Amino acid sequence: MARQNSGQTGKRGKTGSTRPSISEVAGHAGVSIATVSRIVNGIQNKASAETIARVKSSIRELGYRPSGAGQALRRRESRLVAVIAANLANPVMAAIAASAETALREKGLVMVLCDSHDRPELQDEYLREMQAQSVRGLVMLSAVPSPALADILGAGEPVLFVNRKNPMGETPAFVGIDNRSAAAEVAENFLARGIRRPLLIHASLGSSATADRVAAFTERYRRATAAQVTVLGDDRLDHLELGYDMMRQHLDMAGTPPDAVFAMSDLIAYGASRVLHERGIDGVPIVGFDDNPLNDWIAPWLTSVRVPYARFGLAISEALESLWRDETGFSLCLPHELVLRPATRPPETPM
Repeated sequence: MARQNSGQTGKRGKTGSTRPSISEVAGHAGVSIATVSRIVNGIQNKASAETIARVKSSIRELGYRPSGAGQALRRRESRLVAVIAANLANPVMAAIAASAETALREKGLVMVLCDSHDRPELQDEYLREMQAQSVRGLVMLSAVPSPALADILGAGEPVLFVNRKNPMGETPAFVGIDNRSAAAEVAENFLARGIRRPLLIHASLGSSATADRVAAFTERYRRATAAQVTVLGDDRLDHLELGYDMMRQHLDMAGTPPDAVFAMSDLIAYGASRVLHERGIDGVPIVGFDDNPLNDWIAPWLTSVRVPYARFGLAISEALESLWRDETGFSLCLPHELVLRPATRPPETPM
């Protein structure tokens, strides 16, 4: 039998009591409230099949229904904000996450940071777990398409997309830079320097940021006279290895170095430059993307598109406040800058 809620009136459950609470379901099934919450929110890989069956049986027997109003209220009262990042091994993601943590902490909020490793199934696991914890906000730092994300967006939940736009359609709220404009600026710089046959190296085109950069750069070169871009890339997460392998592949196939290299991340640029160094090839200009904080220390030779990491945190905080006020369509485009550095060969690494 379900316990009565003393002093309460309301809808009757199947047992004749007032509408049962999640704690009553937990007591009836002999599990914790957190276990019931996870199962209700679809996170079933944390419990045994027998536990799931027992909880679902208790839900049916007691007539339990999650309260949408109660969930919304808890979300407003919660201090937790979840940031789900695609690849924290990338200094870009780490820098944006650090900036967000500082800004959210200043507003009295607590950030929970998860790394999806660009895997849809892992992203969904974190999304469902964060729902079970009734987080106040969801920040998708470079999201990938996934079923749980589609469900959350379909339910009208407030979600903020950062760095990459919503991979599943129109972006309801977004903070990032104008990637097309930034890549076009690099193309104009190359053309003004007489570079006609550059090599572009990219990671996954499933990223809207990467896809926009590649499209804008190649479109500008298609309009140029006697110019041709070679485009190489794949979906691997390790950008250092990606840059190294693509540069080596190009040299082996073409037999000659490109006029210049445009790498879709600084890490890709590091990998490409290593191959040129190993083969004793000098004078190939390399432009990266992000101008991550490591450049001033280990790559003062690298020209790069600077993304203003330090400003992301405040922008994310402001965007979340807008979403919590039920203001839709928030979009903030932060400024980028092409940081020009001497195109000198990187110093040899001491053994």
